Amino acid sequence: MAVQEALTLADVPPNRTEGIELALRKSEERLRLVVESAPNAMVMIGAGGTIEMVNVQAERVFGYERSEMLGNPIEMLIPERFKANHPDLRESFFMRPASRPMGVGRDLYGLKKDGSEFPIEIGLNPIETEDGMMVLSAIVDISARKRLEERFRLVVESAPNAMVMIGAAGTIEMVNVQAERVFGYERSEMLGNPIEKLIPQRYKGGHPHLRTAFFIRAESRPMGAGRDLYGLKKDGSEFPIEIGLNPIETEDGLKVLSAIVDISDRKQKEERIQAALKEKDILLGEIHHRVKNNLQVVNSLLDLQINRITDNTVLDMLRESQNRIKSMALIHQTLYESKDFVQVDFGNFLDSLAPMLVSSYRVDAARIGLSIDAVEVLLPIQAAIPCGLIVNELISNCLKHAFGEEQSGLITIKLSHDTSEFAILSVSDNGIGISDDIDLNRAGTLGLQLVNLLADQLGGQLEINRANPTRFTLRFPILGPAR
Repeated sequence: MAVQEALTLADVPPNRTEGIELALRKSEERLRLVVESAPNAMVMIGAGGTIEMVNVQAERVFGYERSEMLGNPIEMLIPERFKANHPDLRESFFMRPASRPMGVGRDLYGLKKDGSEFPIEIGLNPIETEDGMMVLSAIVDISARKRLEERFRLVVESAPNAMVMIGAAGTIEMVNVQAERVFGYERSEMLGNPIEKLIPQRYKGGHPHLRTAFFIRAESRPMGAGRDLYGLKKDGSEFPIEIGLNPIETEDGLKVLSAIVDISDRKQKEERIQAALKEKDILLGEIHHRVKNNLQVVNSLLDLQINRITDNTVLDMLRESQNRIKSMALIHQTLYESKDFVQVDFGNFLDSLAPMLVSSYRVDAARIGLSIDAVEVLLPIQAAIPCGLIVNELISNCLKHAFGEEQSGLITIKLSHDTSEFAILSVSDNGIGISDDIDLNRAGTLGLQLVNLLADQLGGQLEINRANPTRFTLRFPILGPAR
């Protein structure tokens, strides 16, 4: 537009030759000033290819003095390998002059005075002058841009993943060697083709819509989050992939560079792991089921023995053994029902164990109450079994010794977290208490001996309050004793 304004003759005084000449001189001066102040190199040539005008930027870009360029053929600024064809191209332009970029789709190079070449872009602008048609060329040295493009190309080429760049129309514009290896195509077989060439048939229909949506709101992100993605090889086989999308602004508009990872090996490993875990779960489930059944068999054998024995002391011992077996069987039952063979919800376990024990001692529920305040504490099996046996012994001890025949009372069980790594379990009653004459460290009953042994096995600390209320408090690590 600046050139057109410089050449306008709107201010020519009508019917005056002097005015016309003056206007032309003014226009020429304006054109010279516009060209001279342009930020790019400007070179004007006539139909014969002779350089008629240059600006200071042309001197800087090509390394010549102005006087060295003026009057010489434009081919002095063109590398040797392009000189032979240039006159024909120049004549072709003068035959159909129009403002346009030169050499669209081709790499153009200029030649400096020192003989070095450099990449350029050229815009051609035809200008009608009193001396005939001229062409004003705007020349941009794009060496810095080319260096950046080359660095980008090298980064893409050396990337460990397949890299594919497309434009808004979905045409593949760049691939790297990893893309060739992953998809099985030669580079030339992918470039210029739609990206759908690399997508399985069942996804091709919906892909253009997804591509358009991405270009509308372009941002770096993984593609198809939460969905299984697949690529299509040249041989027609499909393979699982992960894709990262990266929008890139270029002079030709927005592009998308996709980083594509073949995850076939990972998928196979995951499938093998899942199959192994499933087999392990089935095996563990069978083991726990068999252990529970075997404990029930032992319990039934004890029942047979109880039916043959009349000694009350022996009967009590057998019933206590049965309760211990039931406690262990209940832990395995809890594991089996939860389908989690690693840890037991011990709070849920207490809700089942305590009423079962009260029922086994045939205690009147109206006379002795039971209160359970237990949060969810997940214990591994190696901690759950000894902890369950401790609870069994402590509740049994309350039911046997804490209350007289006609005395009413309450048994309270509490389970809580002390810290993220420790739990606190307490069993208390408001019964008659433990006499000071009894040495708890040397208690002769099997129950208290088991409690102390199992507390040590858990790596826990046992505290005892003898009365008001009588309370056994165990603080123990949730993950079991340190190894």
